[in-house]
Amino acid sequence: MALSVETESHIYRALRTASGAAAHLVALGFTIFVAVLARPGSSLFSWHPTLMSLAFSFLMTEALLVFSPESSLLRSLSRKGRARCHWVLQLLALLCALLGLGLVILHKEQLGKAHLATWHGRAGLIAVLWAGLQCSGGVALLYPKLLPRWPLTKLKLYHATSGLVGYLLGSASLLLGMCSLWFTATVTGGVWYLAVLCPVITSLVIMSQVSNAYLYRKRIQP
Repeated sequence: MALSVETESHIYRALRTASGAAAHLVALGFTIFVAVLARPGSSLFSWHPTLMSLAFSFLMTEALLVFSPESSLLRSLSRKGRARCHWVLQLLALLCALLGLGLVILHKEQLGKAHLATWHGRAGLIAVLWAGLQCSGGVALLYPKLLPRWPLTKLKLYHATSGLVGYLLGSASLLLGMCSLWFTATVTGGVWYLAVLCPVITSLVIMSQVSNAYLYRKRIQP
């Protein structure tokens, strides 16, 4: 027997709520795991994985989930209030990423190692630069009068699409980082596979949340 539109809507919302809750927990758990593993303060390099996981796993995930009607932790705020919280979280993520990038550059300089010699380093640099451009683009949404000729709906669509690309770049950088000698020397076996699953899970959830933010109402119409 076919499900009614109302039942399908309830199931759909329940799945989105569950996936959003999972993303919150996974993003936080992965960031704590990396911090415990790196022991920030034990060396100059230790700050790099700590800050990068904080930026691309926790802060960016929370910044994007702010707008989720089912799993946002700030549902009580107005749309404008959530938009400002989103921008603050993204800015914090960018600052952490820039600091993490700067510290690993300094670390490599001290050791006399080459920069951008790995796919992880290249992907990380692109992700940080993309995050900077994304934050700059977000200013146009906070103050739409800066671009009066651009419809606000299109600006939101472009910003959301670009933000999703940036998030995936950051997740790719995290995945490549888990293939590094530092990570694989410490984390092995099943724990390594579980760690790799973390940015994969959050990426899938964010992809669903962002895409359905524009298709959801249309899909549940009878």
